[in-house]
Parts: sequence; C-alpha cells; structure tokens
Amino acid sequence: MNRTRDPRQSAALRIAVVGATGAVGQVALELLAARRWPADRLVLMASARSAGKKIAYLGRQLEVVEGRPDAFGRVDVAFISATTAVSRALAPELARRGVLAIDDSGAFRMQADVPLVVPEVNGADVEGHRGIISIPNCTTTPLVMVLAALRKLSPLTRVTVATYQAVSGTGAAAVRELDAQAEAIVAGRLASHSVYPHRIAFNVLPQVDRFLDDGYTAEEHKMTNETRKILHLPDLPVSSTCVRVPVRVSHSEAVHVEFAGPVAPEQARTALRAFPGIEVVDDPARSDYPMPETAAGKDPVYVGRIRKDLSHPSGLVLWLSCDNLRKGAALNALQILDEVVRRNALKPATLVTSGPRE
Repeated sequence: MNRTRDPRQSAALRIAVVGATGAVGQVALELLAARRWPADRLVLMASARSAGKKIAYLGRQLEVVEGRPDAFGRVDVAFISATTAVSRALAPELARRGVLAIDDSGAFRMQADVPLVVPEVNGADVEGHRGIISIPNCTTTPLVMVLAALRKLSPLTRVTVATYQAVSGTGAAAVRELDAQAEAIVAGRLASHSVYPHRIAFNVLPQVDRFLDDGYTAEEHKMTNETRKILHLPDLPVSSTCVRVPVRVSHSEAVHVEFAGPVAPEQARTALRAFPGIEVVDDPARSDYPMPETAAGKDPVYVGRIRKDLSHPSGLVLWLSCDNLRKGAALNALQILDEVVRRNALKPATLVTSGPRE
C-alpha cells in the first residue's frame, strides 16, 4: 500500500479507549488531549464496576460506559488496555464487526496472523492486519528500537538483557502498594504486601510474571519471542533476566549486544541518534546517563553508557530508560494508528473469523 494519507486525518475517526480508568488508559487520554482529539470522537470504556464514572477531558466530563461488544456500534478503532481476558473476549468480536482493535495485552502477540508492531521498527507490518494489531510488552519496545538502529551497522548475533522494571507495569494497585510500603517503613511500621510475593519498597524482586518449567519467567520468554517477531529474526539468540524495582514509572534495561563484526561505540551513538524515537544521553564524565526519573513523562527511549563489551571482541554494552506507560504502551498505540492511517490500512482485506488461539 502507498503511504499517501496524512495521519492527522485519523482525527475524523471515532476511538474507544477500553480501560480508560487504568494507568495506560489515563496516559492515552493525556496524549489524545495533547493532540486536541475531539471529545465527540471519543468513547471511554471500562468494566461494569467503573461504568458511570466521569473523566475530565478537554474541559468536558466524559462518562465511562461498560466495554461490551454492542457498545462499539459507531467506533472505528479500539485501544484495549485491560486484562488479557477482556482482550480475548473483545478483540476478535470487534474485528468481525469491522472495528480495528489495537491491543495492549499479551493475548495475541505471538499469533501468526496478528502484527506485533513498533512503528519505527516494523511499521509496514500493519498492512497485514486482519482486524487486530498487538502492542509489544513494555520492555520489548525500547529494546527492539535500539536493536533496529544498531543492526544497520552489523548483523546481530546475540542479545542479553537485564531489566529494571517499574511497578506501574503491574498496574495502579502496585503503585499504591509501593507508596504505602515506603511510608510505613519510613514511619517505622510493618509494611504489608499483596500485589507481589514480597515487599517491593526498598527491595528488588528477580521475578516479573510467573515462573515456567525452564526456570525463566513468562516475562523473559515474552522478551525473547516478541523481539524475534518484531525484528523478523526468528532465530536470534535472546536471553533476559527481568527484575522488578521500587520505581513508580519507567523501565530501564542493561543490554549486551553481540554483532557479526566489531562496532565502535561512536558508530553506535551516531546510529542511535539518527533513529526516530531514540535520544542519546551519554556523558559519563558528567554523570549524564538515562534514568527512570528523567524518562518519566517523556516520549523518547533514552540510551547511554554505550561502551565496548570487554568480554567479547564484537560486543557492545548500553543502558536505556523509557516511560513504560507512554512509549511502552499508550504512545505506541497512537503511533500504530498513525501508521495505519498513513498507509491507508484501516480496513483489512480479510477479517478475523476465529477466536484467539493460545
């Protein structure tokens, strides 16, 4: 398809935000408001218990409605950021009704006929959608952007990652628990926990999601599988250790990349600076490097501490931070819609006709 349409034309579409009361949904509304998206082209949806709530948007109070299939009658596109169960129930039905579902859950990411998209990396993949497009895991997105920039210098041969993930990746309840635990500890009181298996305040947990039989967590498998799919490198060796840290917003990652041939750090800096959506912050002499604090509320993937890997002649090591609620979720969803509109690919050639597969 030809890229002939201006993405600003997407404002003529009617959008439903499913999960509008959640952390990602709230950021999506902030981003839509910044674009001056018309309130009458917006439908806010959530679970039955949130139906009837009012959310302020561009000087108006918009009422939240229950996200049932029959509520999407005049909707063109649905951003879904709720539970996996909600996505599995809604997205295929919406696709059958001609509504494009841009889904933030893991329900469809590895389904062969569902594009998994980071527009800066594989935007053309939206043209193959059948009514559902998936957003990657919020740790995968910044990683694949960095790898897409660097593989222009030399083919990738191996990637190893350690993540430092903010609690907002779990949801609003985890943020509240972190705050409550920190307040209790500072006050000398006992800090209880329910969201995570251990206290997260003043602690780190080397577990994100459930453990599988091979000793890795589901989150770690997501990083491997999603990275391969987005980069169209099905055999790329990828291994990760995913860690939850007591940070409210922004995930960080320590990334070790091996190439087919040597890549100098300055070459990497040049390639990363030229890549859309990446900002290089790399002046160690001034202690200038990416941090969760400075990434929070910002759109770019911040990359720094770029250096040779002393253990491998063709390796680099780097550090990144990225707001997991923005580029890791809501912003990426909006950019996918922009890409769909730009490529005139709102309506698929073939709609989904079967339910989700495991």
